[in-house]
Amino acid sequence: MYEQYGLLIGGEWRPASDGGLIEVTSPATENTVGHVPAATEEDERAALAAAEGSFAPWAAVAAWDRAAILRRAADLMRERVGKFAHIMSSETGKPLAEAEAEVRASADQFEWQGEEAKRIYGQTIPGRHPDERLSVIYQPVGPCLALTAWNFPMLLPARKIAAALAAGCTVIVRPASEAPGSCMAIGEALIDAGLPRGCLSILTGPAVPMVARLIASPVIRKVSLTGSVPVGREILKVAADGIKKVTMELGGHAPVIVHADFDPIAAAEKLAATKFRNCGQVCISPSRFYVHRSILAPFEETFAKYARGLTIGDGLKPGVTTGPMIRARSLAGAEALIADALDRGARLLAGGKRPAHLNRGHFLEPTVLGNVPDDARIMREEPFAPIAPIAAFDSLDEVIARANATDFGLAAYVFTRDSALAAQTAEALAAGMVGINETLLATAEAPFGGTRQSGFGREGGSLGILDYLNPKYIRHRLVKGALHD
Repeated sequence: MYEQYGLLIGGEWRPASDGGLIEVTSPATENTVGHVPAATEEDERAALAAAEGSFAPWAAVAAWDRAAILRRAADLMRERVGKFAHIMSSETGKPLAEAEAEVRASADQFEWQGEEAKRIYGQTIPGRHPDERLSVIYQPVGPCLALTAWNFPMLLPARKIAAALAAGCTVIVRPASEAPGSCMAIGEALIDAGLPRGCLSILTGPAVPMVARLIASPVIRKVSLTGSVPVGREILKVAADGIKKVTMELGGHAPVIVHADFDPIAAAEKLAATKFRNCGQVCISPSRFYVHRSILAPFEETFAKYARGLTIGDGLKPGVTTGPMIRARSLAGAEALIADALDRGARLLAGGKRPAHLNRGHFLEPTVLGNVPDDARIMREEPFAPIAPIAAFDSLDEVIARANATDFGLAAYVFTRDSALAAQTAEALAAGMVGINETLLATAEAPFGGTRQSGFGREGGSLGILDYLNPKYIRHRLVKGALHD
């Protein structure tokens, strides 16, 4: 499937310098999807040289011209949505409809950030004296390294690549080995859109020791990671030695608070549809459900009914609504979380096991648990699985304390028709993003990111491009010069 791609270095697709390959397998069928190059240290040096050599020329390109290239790339991605979605679904097993939506959302990132390139505004500051001028300008930080995860294999690199290029930076991307083709498709669109050679490099292969070597290079001035909290800690340690600018979008464990005044059936249907998207493997997925005791029963019943109505299978097949988990280890971890919750007194309302009709692939039935105690592992550890733990609450102060009881702080959700209660709840939740009566938070025009151990920095929106820019303050004392003929 990857025959037209490879390592992207200097505007060309190429094999690894030693011909090495890594295998990519489908989590739905466990069959081999294809092989991609395993970059060597020589390949890394070539990518770094390309990023360094093309940085100054790209930074000097006029913002309107950078924007035109990014907009053209967005248009090409939309034109090729079928092709790119098929690659993504083959790699991840996610349903084609979800893959197509992700391609379009990725295109939106390039359109939005292209326009942001025209809006990198500085400041003029009134000076204390009539003969001075104070100003702030923004300049691109330099060559960047983007490290992305497999669960949204096109959208996650798109956020980083689009913002970096819009700011005038060059970028090297190391996509997740589980789903590298989706990032390569971005490279295809950018090449065809006219991106100058060397501005984007894509390196595939084992993360160790590649990532540490790239971060340690003096060429790299900014690192952006989407990944787990443990991986984030390791990246920060390496980046600290070089005083690199860093953006961290790490794990989450999003609480949901459904207040007594909201329709429990409407809330359950909306939340279930979001929870089981991408088989629950979404960093901002609603993953702890606190429902007011007075509406708990209809909420649980509706949620479980929705889960039982989903169709599990290979996302390339028609009618499938729920694909597989990414690997066998993740599936075993999800089963352990279910067993722990049941041992601690939770009730199994739906799912809870591997589907009997599928003897290959990493599938788990969409699972709903009721009466889940706060000491269950699934209430403290990010599940990243199609498991919905539900618990009752009685008062606002109580549920806020329980919702904020983890070290995560990425996303949270509130359901209420009371605007004052909505504001009070949203402001009290420890999260970088809050949805009120809404569950789809990610959009190109809004900032995406978390607090606490869920990371720092923002991607998307008008704030996203700022992480790829350095402010420069200029104080100019006006001096009268002699006139010359």
